[in-house]
Amino acid sequence: MARIHIGGDHAAYDLLVDLVATLSADGHDVVNHGPFDYDPADDYPVFVLRAAEAVAAEEGSFGIVLGGSGNGEQMAANKVPGIRAALCYSDELAKLAREHNHAQIISIGARMNTVEQARAMVRTFLSTEPDGEERHRRRIEMISAYEADRTVPDLP
Repeated sequence: MARIHIGGDHAAYDLLVDLVATLSADGHDVVNHGPFDYDPADDYPVFVLRAAEAVAAEEGSFGIVLGGSGNGEQMAANKVPGIRAALCYSDELAKLAREHNHAQIISIGARMNTVEQARAMVRTFLSTEPDGEERHRRRIEMISAYEADRTVPDLP
């Protein structure tokens, strides 16, 4: 089973609580970075950046970031060096995010998906391995190189 870091905001508080319980029952080691109670004035970057930093620091771990739409949460998580967070709204996107983009974090909008859909996407995300195709590895390496030194790849 996997170590999973999770964080979100008030708009996804109920979904966060559900996923912590569901994934723990599935046997995963879930670390909740908050929120820890419902506060309509909370700020998602606090919780999302903590979760993303923990994923970046712990190779092989996964992250889940949650919000109303998932957009801001994905953007915040992607600011953490080494992180590839993918906004997903279907099982197919969750699978492709892992297979093709080697994402470590899934972002989900609680207002865009049901709890059942979110559970399914997370389970798909966690059970999918990167496919290892050379073209996908090459692209990930280009992104990582840009992140490291802001080098834009030459055109072929």
